[in-house]
Amino acid sequence: MPITNLTRGTADAWRSVGHFAGSLVQPTVRLGVTGLARSGKTVFITALIHNLIAGGRMPFFDAAAQGRVLRAYLEPQPDDNVPRFDYERHLADLTADPPRWPESTRRISQLRIALEYEPKKFWKRQLGLDRLHIDIVDYPGEWLLDLPLLDLDYAAWSRQALEQSRLASRRAIAKAWHQALGAVDPTAPADEALAAQLADLFKAYLRATRGDANALSTLPPGRFLMPGDLEGSPALTFAPLDPAEQQSFPRGSLWAMMERRYEAYKSHVVRPFFRDHFARLDRQIVLVDALAALDGGPPAVADLEHAMTEVLGCFRTGANSLWSSLFSPRIDRIVFAATKADHLHHRSHDRLEAILGKLTQSAIERAKFAGAEVKVLALAAIRATREGEAKRNGEVLPCIVGYPLPGEVLGRRRFDGTEPFAIFPGDLPPDPEAALASRQGSADDVRFVRFRPPDPVLLPGGGYAPFPNTRLDRAVQALIGDRLK
Repeated sequence: MPITNLTRGTADAWRSVGHFAGSLVQPTVRLGVTGLARSGKTVFITALIHNLIAGGRMPFFDAAAQGRVLRAYLEPQPDDNVPRFDYERHLADLTADPPRWPESTRRISQLRIALEYEPKKFWKRQLGLDRLHIDIVDYPGEWLLDLPLLDLDYAAWSRQALEQSRLASRRAIAKAWHQALGAVDPTAPADEALAAQLADLFKAYLRATRGDANALSTLPPGRFLMPGDLEGSPALTFAPLDPAEQQSFPRGSLWAMMERRYEAYKSHVVRPFFRDHFARLDRQIVLVDALAALDGGPPAVADLEHAMTEVLGCFRTGANSLWSSLFSPRIDRIVFAATKADHLHHRSHDRLEAILGKLTQSAIERAKFAGAEVKVLALAAIRATREGEAKRNGEVLPCIVGYPLPGEVLGRRRFDGTEPFAIFPGDLPPDPEAALASRQGSADDVRFVRFRPPDPVLLPGGGYAPFPNTRLDRAVQALIGDRLK
């Protein structure tokens, strides 16, 4: 083992000891919230905090249903070097006139909420352990896609990236990059201008994959599209090269420069994220927009399934012992949530859960084998629709009713967002294999229309009532219910 890896592992272990000792004095759960683009991370966190603070009705969250949650309130976050999750601004978006969805997650952020509760356990009451701090860590799922890079050298990553770009679903959007790459000699002397040109074309290709509704999973490197203060740095100015049959490359070559920058990206971007944030999580919820993948057909489904398998393999899961809690804490509870369940009638929710379970099957089996508890849910952190009925040709159809976003199209109708509309969304097939293997049960049989948030309800004493939701309380119970006994 290289001395650098040994030193890094020892430092991480002692950092874990420090966190464990602090948690004994001040019980804390670090809850990771992630998901790929457009999965609803910001909405989930905002709705979760608002429900807890406003005392929303949560019948399947045991501590709240039993009246043992006394109050919930925000506290200053513990990590001074992490941006604060802007809960107030996101809540203002959702309660605007008309309400609007908040902006998507673009960087890591954090918020601490404290729950004061009445413990059921006698020893907790005697020790005065009646408050739980929840550190919610919001991070882009695209950053998760970088973790597998830690086990890939530059040559292996280049081969993988090129293979993916040559898939039928991506070949067209990679054309400009492929053309430039075809004229490049990796053994030629390093050229800064050429490196920047190739990096820009590669980033344009990555940006196009993200903008493609049929390609749910953004490809690594995740920070290429979210550079922050690293924009323009050499660590973000590299791209895959085609080694062809070449086995070795001279020092000072274009290949050597790209390889050095790839390793710098892993050292200065990926490893610090894993060490400072990801490896410290206790609980995790992974939000998945499975409906968008189904709407995109088999290529989008395969893309999402591959991404989920890759990134979830990076989770350090399993039951925690005293030893692991001290030196290598694990994520011992995971919730996989299929978001936007309110876009379907409730009779299709169990089928949506079955589809998500199939998509994440290998990760679920691995986590359960390691001793972690796993739950799969169809979820709507904020329910934008209500259910109703409509008649068509004498037949009563179960519908969802809401305000479609301006510009949404259904058949020949284009919505302007000013009036509610009833939509028969169709049914997902009972067999998840059928939904994943073909377009049957997706674009042909199910109608997906995006809706704006529901109108906020102003309370008599000020503030807003908690938003309606679907199974938010079940998610909270699965994630932290055991810590409030």
